[in-house]
Amino acid sequence: MTFQWFDLAFKVQGSVAPIILPRVLIFAGFALGISVFHYYEPQISLKVFGDMTNNVVFNLVLGLLLVFRTNTAYDRYWEGRKAWGTLVVNIRNLSRLMQIAINSPPLEEQKDEEQKDKEKSIQLLTAFAIATKLHLRNEEIATHLNQILTEDEVLKLNNVKHVPLELTLWLSSYLQKQMQSDRFDTNYFVTMNSQINALVEGLTSCERILKTPLPIAYRIYLKRLILIYCFGLPFHLVIDIHWLTAIAVGLVSFILLGVEQIGNEIENPFGHDFNDLPIDEICEGITNNVKQVISYQSP
Repeated sequence: MTFQWFDLAFKVQGSVAPIILPRVLIFAGFALGISVFHYYEPQISLKVFGDMTNNVVFNLVLGLLLVFRTNTAYDRYWEGRKAWGTLVVNIRNLSRLMQIAINSPPLEEQKDEEQKDKEKSIQLLTAFAIATKLHLRNEEIATHLNQILTEDEVLKLNNVKHVPLELTLWLSSYLQKQMQSDRFDTNYFVTMNSQINALVEGLTSCERILKTPLPIAYRIYLKRLILIYCFGLPFHLVIDIHWLTAIAVGLVSFILLGVEQIGNEIENPFGHDFNDLPIDEICEGITNNVKQVISYQSP
């Protein structure tokens, strides 16, 4: 257990250290320059430039902004996970109801065709999950849906602006036709339609997170405060610790920049980064769930 703790502490993949390292070196290099200047010109007092870093109000504002930045970013991350949880739950329930509730037609020659149509419609739920993932990542459908949809359907989706919404329209259209053909009860239709609404709601929640970044004023102000603090700190420390100032400033800047960068990493949780949500795994789980539902045979 102890070794796992140290392995995680020194883990590079997923860490923000490689990202912030150039900035840390800039601040440490500046601090080293201040140490050199102080060594050759000790009679010139530089402490007055570093008094800002010892100010209680400045430190309080900087700390509050860092906490606000991190909490806001994590809230967006968690909201994204809850939105995808909503998609998973409703896809499972909707596929289950479609498989169980929609009855086969009375004529034997129509049963195979209707069964294939039903299975294809249930597979639209898998297509919806994958299309939502691609939509949030601003990626083209390309060949991602070729195993689920026909070539004509993929071409049709390539010509629409909002692919996940289009798929919900296909689902709603299928359910409407089945209800008009008396394939299932009206109560089931209401339930399944509400679940499609929930899919759209989950999709919209993800879009809200994606398209509502933290106001630029907060980000600019926080970066400026960190900049002032890290450039002012060596003037305060050099009087007491001399050549160790660069190391001290490097450690402090590593802490401040690291906390800020973590907020940047998790602010948009739908990408490919190591710290983003595991949407690929979630979609794979949805695919397996839908396949299980389709293969179900009533005892």
